[in-house]
Amino acid sequence: MNLPIIDTHCDILSYLAKIPNAAPDKSSDIACALPLLKKGNVKMQVCAIYTDVAAGSMESATRQAEKYRMMLKDFAKDVSQVDKVFLESMDLDSKIGLIAAVENAAGLADEKAPIAAAFEQLENLIKLTSKIVYISLTHHTENRFGGGNYTEGIGLKDDGKKILDYISDRKIAIDLSHTSDLLAEGILNHIDTHKLQIPVIASHSNMRSIWNHKRNLTDEFAQEVIRRKGIIGINFLRSFLDDQNPETIIDHILHGIEIGGEDCLCFGADFFYTKDFPDKKRHPFYFPLVEDASKYPSFLDELSDLLPKGQLEKLAYKNCQRFFKTIV
Repeated sequence: MNLPIIDTHCDILSYLAKIPNAAPDKSSDIACALPLLKKGNVKMQVCAIYTDVAAGSMESATRQAEKYRMMLKDFAKDVSQVDKVFLESMDLDSKIGLIAAVENAAGLADEKAPIAAAFEQLENLIKLTSKIVYISLTHHTENRFGGGNYTEGIGLKDDGKKILDYISDRKIAIDLSHTSDLLAEGILNHIDTHKLQIPVIASHSNMRSIWNHKRNLTDEFAQEVIRRKGIIGINFLRSFLDDQNPETIIDHILHGIEIGGEDCLCFGADFFYTKDFPDKKRHPFYFPLVEDASKYPSFLDELSDLLPKGQLEKLAYKNCQRFFKTIV
């Protein structure tokens, strides 16, 4: 089934910024290379600016934003910047639409920078990329903004509140995919208490009820995203699906629909450069069913026996198209 696809998370930019001889069209290196996206009929791809909590995080983020800009220029025949016009007619466009996001606000300000530097850096990244569609305050670990998903007892910190206050009414979503449960709770409470205008999403997260992993959403947080008319991108990483059973990805999707996510579920595959990953137990990172972006049509064929065409269209692109029209 060759439906258009919108994918809400990949890490092609960190690959381009750190790997020697990296190229956006190098399918042997990364599962979201441009030829694989094209083969999978991916019409829109969100490209994350990912940084670790370390010295040089701001410089790394800037370098990735520059790589994003260069990709649009050097591969102009294949890709274009997503805007409202693109979203309206993407199924007719031969190009892949790209748009940028921030994964870990350490890229906005390292642990020692003044908070004002985070605001300046965000404006710099927007200038370089044209648009930032969402921000994750943390990655796996703690930073100055809050607790990542592998931390315990660390919620929303004062600097995290300041980021939320700054992006209110800016049409930039906040992403819960890498938060601790306490941070997710703090984000939602701060938004509601101060009546901030911030969309809430989970760009690449699965269902904890199906696979009990801290990277996955509890039903409570998934339903908060649903209630706020956000999106939840199903993650293709084996570790967050089920270590052994590739079919569990279908269970995550069906559960998401069962708890009310019919109009919110989408794909957030989380394809990244895996060749330098030291923990060999994580390899292979993806099941063959969804091992790269070219697999979307065959995966949709698998789902077509379980879901009506209208729901498949929502999952493939319509839910994302609806959401991104509100912020692009």
